[in-house]
Amino acid sequence: MPDLDKTDQLILDLMKHDSRISNSDLAERVGLSASTCWRRVKALENSGVIRNYTVALDDARQGLGFGAIVHVRLTRHDPDQLDAFLRVVQNRREIRACHATTGQADYHLHVVCADIEAFNIFLEQVLFRIPAVASAQTNVILRTIKG
Repeated sequence: MPDLDKTDQLILDLMKHDSRISNSDLAERVGLSASTCWRRVKALENSGVIRNYTVALDDARQGLGFGAIVHVRLTRHDPDQLDAFLRVVQNRREIRACHATTGQADYHLHVVCADIEAFNIFLEQVLFRIPAVASAQTNVILRTIKG
């Protein structure tokens, strides 16, 4: 793990907020020359601290007004059934994130759909048809505080 100093942390914070910030603007905001800033960003990329660059999407503007956290328990951890579950998770657009966790649920899914009807269809036609899924408990997202 690389040693990150305050300047590296500031670079990361600024880039988390806006990954399209120009190198010259980033350098100015962190108090470095453009070339030094560029080298630091490259070092963060090469070390794996920065894995990739992405875009933040507005779900509501895409017609995705319903969000939920689904706590999934598996029947058993048979490797083939687990692989089938993970393939579905990787390939469904409704599933924004999946976390394997400790506790009562084996996995926590962040799911977005157009509305509750679309979510119900997702549950019935996708999630509950996976043989490894024993149960799922849903918490509806009322609002996002930090995303």
